[in-house]
Amino acid sequence: MAERTPAADVLTEADAVKLRGLRRMKSVATALLVAVAVVYALATWAEHRGAGAWAGYVAAAAEAGMVGALADWFAVTALFRHPLGLPIPHTAIIPTKKDQLGQSLGDFVGENFLAESVVRDKLRSVALARRLGAWLARPENADRVTAELATAVRGGLRVLRDADVQAVLAEAITRRADTQEISPGLGRLLEKTIADDGHRRFVDLMLAQAHDWLVKHRDTVLAAVEGGAPGWTPRFVDRRVGDRVYRELLRFVSETRDAPDHPARGALDRFLADFAAKLQHDPETRARVERLKSDFLTRPEVQELIASAWASVRAMILTAAEDDRSALRLRARAAVLTLGERLSADERLRAKLDGWVADATIHVVSGYRTEITSLITDTVASWDARTTSRKIELHIGRDLQFIRLNGTIIGSLAGLAIHAITRAAGG
Repeated sequence: MAERTPAADVLTEADAVKLRGLRRMKSVATALLVAVAVVYALATWAEHRGAGAWAGYVAAAAEAGMVGALADWFAVTALFRHPLGLPIPHTAIIPTKKDQLGQSLGDFVGENFLAESVVRDKLRSVALARRLGAWLARPENADRVTAELATAVRGGLRVLRDADVQAVLAEAITRRADTQEISPGLGRLLEKTIADDGHRRFVDLMLAQAHDWLVKHRDTVLAAVEGGAPGWTPRFVDRRVGDRVYRELLRFVSETRDAPDHPARGALDRFLADFAAKLQHDPETRARVERLKSDFLTRPEVQELIASAWASVRAMILTAAEDDRSALRLRARAAVLTLGERLSADERLRAKLDGWVADATIHVVSGYRTEITSLITDTVASWDARTTSRKIELHIGRDLQFIRLNGTIIGSLAGLAIHAITRAAGG
C-alpha cells in the first residue's frame, strides 16, 4: 500500500477562485430547484382550485423538473461523496475508487499513448530531422548550440578530478599497451624505413654528432685508452697508442660520414635489416622488446608524462571553450552549421536520423512502459482520498453543476411533453 499524502487544508489562490466559482454554480442550480419546487406547489394548488388546464401543464413540467434536478444532483454528488452522508452503494466513487481509477488511467496511457505504432506515427509526423536541420542551419542557433556545448565542456572538466582522470588514462594506456605487442609493428616500420632509405638521415646525423664529439673530447678518448692499458707499459707508450687509436677512430668516423657508399654504412644497413626481421619473426627478440616495453611503461617518469599530458590537454580545452573566437569554438560552430545544412538537404541522412530516434524512443518506451505508467498509478495511489476528491471537484465541479441545470430544464420540458401527449391521447 502506497503511503498516503496528507490532505492539504490550505487552498492556493487558484483553488480559492475555483471554489468561489463552484459555490456560485451550486447556488444557481439549487435556486433553480427551489424555484421549480415553488412553481410545482403553486401550480398544484391552482389546479385543485380549478384554475384551468394550464395549471396541470405547469405542475407536470415543474414536477419533472424537480425529478431531473434531484436525479442529477444525486449523480453529481455521488462522484465526490455520499449524498446526505448516507452510505448508499456506488456513491463517493472518486474517494473509494481512487486507486482503481489511477490504475485504469495508467493502463489507458500505456495502451493508447505508449504503444509502438502510436509513438512511431507521432515521430514520423513531427519530422524531427528536418526541423532540427532547419534550426541548426541558422547562424544564431549555431552560436547558441556552440555556447551551450562550451559551457557543458567547461562544467564537465571542472567537475572531474584530475587525479581520477590521470589514473584512468594511465590504466587504459598501460592495459592497451600490455595487450598489444609492439615488436612486429616496429619491425615492419623499420623494414619500410630502410627500404625507402629513410634511415640514412638518422645515420648521417649520428655520424656528424660522433665526429663533433670526438673533436671536442680528444682528452677523454686518450684517458680512456690509457686507463685500459696494462700497468707495466711505459706511460709514453700508452699515450702514443691512445693517440693512434684516437686518430684512427676519428678518420673512420669522418670517412663513414663523408662517403655514402662506405662499407661501414653497408654493414649498418645489413644490421638494421636483420634487426627488423628479428623484431617480426624472432621469438627471443620479440620477448625482450615486450619486457623492455613493460619496464618502460611502469617507470614513474612515464606516468608523470601521462599526468602532465592530461593537464596540458585540459588547460587547452578550457581556454578554447572560454574564447568564443578560438579555433575550437569556430570549428564546432562550422560543424553545427554543416550538420544543419546536410540535414536540410540530404533526405537519406534525415531518414537515418529519424530511424535512430524512433528506435531509441521505442526501446525506452518498450523497456520502461511499466515504470512510466506506474508513475501515474503510484502518484494517484499516494494521494489522500479526501484531498483528491476535493481537488477534482474544484477543477470540474463548476462544469458539473451545468448538468444539474440541464437536468432541471430538460426534465421540465420532458414532463411538459409527456403531460401534453397524455392529454392529447385522452388520458
